Amino acid sequence: MQRRSIMKGAITTGAVTSLALAGCSVEEEPGETGAEGVDFGLPEGEGEIVIGYINWDEAVVATEMWRQALEASGYTVTTQEFTEVGPLFEGLSSGDLDVFLDGWLPITHQSYMDTYGDQLEQLGTWNEGAVLTVAVPAYVDVNSLTELNANADLFGGRIVGIEASAGLTEAVQNSAIPTYGITDLELETSSTTAMLTELDSAIAAEEPIVVTLWQPHWAYAKYELKNLEDPELTLGEAETINTLARLGFSEEFADVAGALATFAMSDEQLADLENTVFAEHEGDVQAGVSAWLEANDFKSLIA
Repeated sequence: MQRRSIMKGAITTGAVTSLALAGCSVEEEPGETGAEGVDFGLPEGEGEIVIGYINWDEAVVATEMWRQALEASGYTVTTQEFTEVGPLFEGLSSGDLDVFLDGWLPITHQSYMDTYGDQLEQLGTWNEGAVLTVAVPAYVDVNSLTELNANADLFGGRIVGIEASAGLTEAVQNSAIPTYGITDLELETSSTTAMLTELDSAIAAEEPIVVTLWQPHWAYAKYELKNLEDPELTLGEAETINTLARLGFSEEFADVAGALATFAMSDEQLADLENTVFAEHEGDVQAGVSAWLEANDFKSLIA
């Protein structure tokens, strides 16, 4: 299932490895390690590590953060972007990839775990507050999905969505809308970038807007937002974000696996990191992650 497709941010890599995996898109450019002078607290090591990721905000920033940390510790790191989750799980299970930092469980990626789980290592959970949401600015006097239809005129009869193929879009269209009888608002899909642009403009003008979103996301650090209550859990319950690895990774890279197993970020930390990258540094992932690392203690994330 493709949960969503989001703002694009290229991740630079320290080495280029050619992987012939169907259904993937590779972004690999030689680049410097990143944050100079940061004490990552990782033991020195060596070897090549390939991190796969989907172009989702939290995956992009977490992958770049670990690329910088591992390269600073002596490893050669390649990052590989996939346009769909299925081929990424295939690559991980076959051993062509070493690590994936953005496994949403127990709902979003559970079908892939059912298929490939016995061929993977689940190293640890690093965030426990992942949710799909429908949100409004905090100044809007609407608090629940049950109130949306009665306030259709307030929002101009539209819910501003993201990509039509996203799992979030499917959940809102096929579950939330019929469950709560939202017949007077139309879910408009385009892109995540377009949704965020509309959200920014509406908030600047203090106008009402309702959007499909997910948490953690940098928008929650930049704006005062309110998630609409979902009493029937049409968008699912909270999930965890997990680090997955190929079989044998923990044995071959014991120090790295140990650090990844203890890695943890709060919603606030992750939102702040994403805001630094996508808002303050306008999507320059390497520069944004480096700036955040220079201002924050990476060692506390793996304590």
